[in-house]
Amino acid sequence: MKKIIALAMMLMVIFALAACSNTDDGKKRLDEYVSLWNKQDFDHMYSYLSTKSKKQISKKEFVDRYKRIYSGVDVKDLSVKVTSKKDVKEKDGELPLKVDVNMQTVAGKVSFSQNVNVTNEKQKDDENWYVNWSPSLIFPSLTKDDKVRVETLKAKRGDILDRDNRALATDGTATRIGIIPGKLGDQKEQTVAALSQQLGLSSEWINQQLSQKWAKEDSFVPLKTVPLDNQSLLNKVTKLQGVLTDQINARVYPCGEACSHIVGYTGSITADVLKEKEKDGYNAQSTIGRAGMEKAYEDKLRAVDGAFIYLQDARGNRKKEIARTEAKNGQNIKLTIDVDTQIAMYDQLKTETGVGVAVQPKTGEVIGLVSAPSFDSNDFALGISSNDYQALENDPKKPLINRITSKFSPGSTMKMVTSALILDNQTIKPDEKLKIDGPWQKDESWGKFHVNRVGSMPEVDLRDALVTSDNIYFAETAVKLGLTKYEEGAKKFGFGESLPIEYPAFKKSQLSNSGSLGSEIDLANTAYGQAQVLVNPLHLAMMYTALVNDGNIIKPTLLADSKDSEVWKKQAMSSETASIIKQDLIQVVEAPNGTGHAAKLPNMTLAAKTGTAELKEEQGTRGKENGWFVAVNTDNPRLLVAMMVADVKKGGSHYVVPKVKSIFEQYFANNN
Repeated sequence: MKKIIALAMMLMVIFALAACSNTDDGKKRLDEYVSLWNKQDFDHMYSYLSTKSKKQISKKEFVDRYKRIYSGVDVKDLSVKVTSKKDVKEKDGELPLKVDVNMQTVAGKVSFSQNVNVTNEKQKDDENWYVNWSPSLIFPSLTKDDKVRVETLKAKRGDILDRDNRALATDGTATRIGIIPGKLGDQKEQTVAALSQQLGLSSEWINQQLSQKWAKEDSFVPLKTVPLDNQSLLNKVTKLQGVLTDQINARVYPCGEACSHIVGYTGSITADVLKEKEKDGYNAQSTIGRAGMEKAYEDKLRAVDGAFIYLQDARGNRKKEIARTEAKNGQNIKLTIDVDTQIAMYDQLKTETGVGVAVQPKTGEVIGLVSAPSFDSNDFALGISSNDYQALENDPKKPLINRITSKFSPGSTMKMVTSALILDNQTIKPDEKLKIDGPWQKDESWGKFHVNRVGSMPEVDLRDALVTSDNIYFAETAVKLGLTKYEEGAKKFGFGESLPIEYPAFKKSQLSNSGSLGSEIDLANTAYGQAQVLVNPLHLAMMYTALVNDGNIIKPTLLADSKDSEVWKKQAMSSETASIIKQDLIQVVEAPNGTGHAAKLPNMTLAAKTGTAELKEEQGTRGKENGWFVAVNTDNPRLLVAMMVADVKKGGSHYVVPKVKSIFEQYFANNN
C-alpha cells in the first residue's frame, strides 16, 4: 500500500510540473508574439495565430488590416506588454492571459487592456501554443465588419493684423486651377501649351501630373493655386478646353507685395526643419512660417489640428470613439504697422530699389517697413512655380533681398550723429564760424586725400553746415574731436548693438568693418557718412527720435501690445544738444537754400536731413549714389520717416525728398 501511495504522489508531482511547464511555455509564446507586435512585424505575427483564428482571416487580410489601421491613425511609440498574473492556469484547453496596449496616435494617446487566450495545438508537425486572435486586439470592440475611421478637426492659424485690426495674413480661400483629362478631347496639346505659358509651368510637368496613376478621365488634376481675386488670369485659363477651377482653404495676404518682406509667408515644412520640429508635433504634411513675422511668431500663430478616431459599423453608423484630441487655434498677432502708411510707402518705392521706414517718434511704434522691389507672399504660400521663383532669383533688382534688415552707407544723414558728438564734447560752439576754403585736408600727412564740399559758404557755423550739408565742416570738427571720443560717442547711439525689436535678423550698424576707426582719414569720411560706416534704416530712424525726446532714443516695437515710450538709449545726446540740432534741421526744410526745402509743407514743421552716399572704389572716380531723406514733424511729433533709394540716377537725395513729403501728406490726411 505504501508503494502505491508513493507512486501516486510521484505521478501527481510529474503532472504538476508538466502543467507548470506548459503554462510557462504559453506565457513565453505570447511574449514572443508581443515582441513581434511591438515591432509591427505583422507578417510573422500571423504564424502565431491558432487554427481557429486563421480560418477567420487570411494572412493577407491580417497583415493589410493592421498596416492600414496603424498607418491611418499614425501609430507611434507602440508598447504592448503581457501583464497576466503568475498563478494563471489552463482552462478548457486554453491559457487565459492579458496584455496592456499603449500607443500614440494622430488623436492622442490610446491605452487599453485586453484578454488574450492561447491554446496548445498541433499545426503541421509543430505542437505549440497559439494565439486565439480577434479584431478587438487592434482596438477594443472592433469586429471583422467594422472600420476604423479618422476625422480631422481643423484648427485656424492665427491672423497677423495691423494696428487697426486689418488682416495682413489670414486663413481664407484661393482658386485652384486644374484639368479634367476626359474633357481635353483633341485639344490636349494646345491646352497644355497655353497653360504652360500662362501659369509659368513646364509642359513636361503638366503632362506628368496628368499621367499619375490616380488621374482618371473624370478626375480633377490640380496644377496651380492662385489668389481668389486674380480674375484676369482666371478668365484666360477657364476659356481653355478641359480647364476648370475650384476653391480651397488657403493662407492669404491681403496687403500683397507692399507687406511681404515684413509679414513673410507660410509653406510646406522642409526636411531639415522637420528634423528639429518633429518633437513638437510637426509632420511631413505640416505647414510652417517660412519668413518674416510668420516665421518669427510661428509658435504663437501655429494652428494644431485635432483629430478623433472612431469605429464605424457595417451600416456606416458611428459605433465607438477610440480617442480624441481637440483642435488648438493659433493666437492672433497684432502689429503696430499701419497698412495705409505701408502701402503709401510701397507706392513711392515699388519701381525703385530701396527701403522705407515710418515710426511714431514718441512711442517707438513702427508703422511702416518697406523693402523694394518686393514679391507677393500669396505666390509663396500657394506654391510658387519653379519658373516664377527663378525669375525672382534672377531679377537684377533682387526682390528677394530683405532690405529692411540690411545696412547701408548713410551719407549725410550721419551728420546728425556727428553734430551731437561735437556739441556734447564742446568741440565747437553751435554759432562758431569756421572759415573753409575747400578742398580740405588736415595736413600734408594725408597725402593726396582731401575732403570736398558742394554749394556751401566761406564761413560756416553748425546751422549753415546742416542746411547746406557741408562735408568739410563735419570732417574738420570730427578730426578735432578725435578718434576715441567719436567711437565712444557712437556707442551711445547704438552702433555695434542689435536693435531691440521683435523681428529676426536686423543687422548691426557699424562704424567700420573692424568695429573701430583706423585713422583720422577714416574718421573724416565717417563724419559725413562715407568710408565704411553702415547703418540699418530702422536704426537710423530711431536715432533721429532723440531730436524730439530730449536726447533719448526710443526703443522700436512692432507688437501693438508692447509697452509704449520705452527708452532704448538714455541721453544719446543732451537735451540742449537735441534742441539745437532739431532747430537747425528745421532750417534744412524751411530755408530756401536748404537741401530739403522741397519737403516744405503748409501748416507743418519738419526737421529733416538729406543724404547722398556715393559708392565708389577710389577718390576721383564717380560711383553709384544712394539717396536718403529723414524727416520728423516737430509740433506734436507723430511721424518720422526714413527712406533710401539706391542707385539714384538724377538728383541724389533730392530725388527722395518729394517721396517722403508725400508720405507725410497722406498720413496726416488719414489721421487728423
